[in-house]
Amino acid sequence: MSRITDHADVDVPVGVAYNQWTRFESLPEFMEGVERVVQLDDRTLDWTARIAGRIKHWRAEVVEQEPDRVVAWRSVEGARNDVRVTLEPIDPRSCRVSLELVVEPEGALEATGDALGFVSRRVKGDLERFADLVESRGQATGAWRGRVGDRRVR
Repeated sequence: MSRITDHADVDVPVGVAYNQWTRFESLPEFMEGVERVVQLDDRTLDWTARIAGRIKHWRAEVVEQEPDRVVAWRSVEGARNDVRVTLEPIDPRSCRVSLELVVEPEGALEATGDALGFVSRRVKGDLERFADLVESRGQATGAWRGRVGDRRVR
């Protein structure tokens, strides 16, 4: 199991960054390897990604969501992939987006890629692409401002 953390400072208000993160179906726009995310209901996400050349599927449950502060989900079926995104305002026009990923590599190829830092570089790249995306638009493509529990990523 690997735990990867990173952050990016983003030149948009914290509400804009948070709103974009809650548009789960738009995550493939900046998450490398993620081919599709389908939000089945307020708490359930179906994921499809290409990892180490293989298509992987998993279902995740949103376990924590507080507007402008945090959104977190954990896998409940399939590949282990748990994420917690926290947002902090830097000033009224910018914020820091921090991401924590807990992933369980499956098989020798994924374990080797993880050991060589591929996963941590992917997280860094995802955060950079997120910043580029939301800064270029200046606004989120939508939002869900509800709250979900307070359980932490395991």
